[in-house]
Amino acid sequence: MKRYREHVDGTDSGGRAPAISCKRKDILKLKLEDYLEHRDAVVEGFLKAAKFLRMQKIFTGRDLPYRTQIVPLAAALAVLGDEADNDTVRKLLSRWYWCGVFGELYGSTIESRFAKDLPELIAWVRGGDEPTAVKEATFSGARLEELTSRRSAAYKGIFALMMRDGCEDFRSGQPIDITSYYDENVDIHHIFPRKWCDEHAEEQDINKYKVAVDCIINKAPLSARTNRMIGGSAPSAYLQRIEKNEGIPAERLDQILRSHVIDPEALRNDNFWAFYNRRHEEILDRIEAAMGKPAIREEAETA
Repeated sequence: MKRYREHVDGTDSGGRAPAISCKRKDILKLKLEDYLEHRDAVVEGFLKAAKFLRMQKIFTGRDLPYRTQIVPLAAALAVLGDEADNDTVRKLLSRWYWCGVFGELYGSTIESRFAKDLPELIAWVRGGDEPTAVKEATFSGARLEELTSRRSAAYKGIFALMMRDGCEDFRSGQPIDITSYYDENVDIHHIFPRKWCDEHAEEQDINKYKVAVDCIINKAPLSARTNRMIGGSAPSAYLQRIEKNEGIPAERLDQILRSHVIDPEALRNDNFWAFYNRRHEEILDRIEAAMGKPAIREEAETA
């Protein structure tokens, strides 16, 4: 905060603006009075960052794409103060956030990125150019097939994005909010169960299935109880079981499936590749909307 203020003052006065630095050696040079002056605003910035993350449906540290990205987010919110409560500003911050997640920008060389983020974010919110992070971020459709675990920020990002965009639990039809997330033990689960895929993979498809079955395209945020109901069954079988046991009409269940960008017809027909290719494209649509820019699209996989 101190360096940012000095940077702004230097720019406004026409002098040489001091660079903003987040390196350890510079942080350790802070004086007590600097800390005390900005402490309350910084704490408030982190509290607002936590609220922002909840709005994006990121509820736990385990599901947080990048811990490092919280630093520039909190700093920007601290500087903006009440200005950040504006809907237009929140949308810009959201776009920057998802560009960082899906562009996978905060895994390394973060100090130099932090130094750019704060002044560029503030300037953008106040009518300036897009931040470097937004300009540089790209996402390739081929990356979806590589996202198989929480080790990837983009994997966790898609999990959160589905919840943010209103996906509903297969069994309960309940949108996932912070209460249901904890009460229902929501996690990332397979849509076509791995057991079923292994049993039905034809010889010429075996390598494709090995890649496809465990990637994020074949996973969805679901409650533990719903996952137990799915078991290792074919989708056609577990959908019928859900309809019968929970009294959910087929039309309503199809609506729930669409909230996860799942093609109901492909799922009901146990057509893995029709499901996979369609969902691949629709997840890309969601990512493009979040980033506010086109993804790199490749030709879809076929059986």
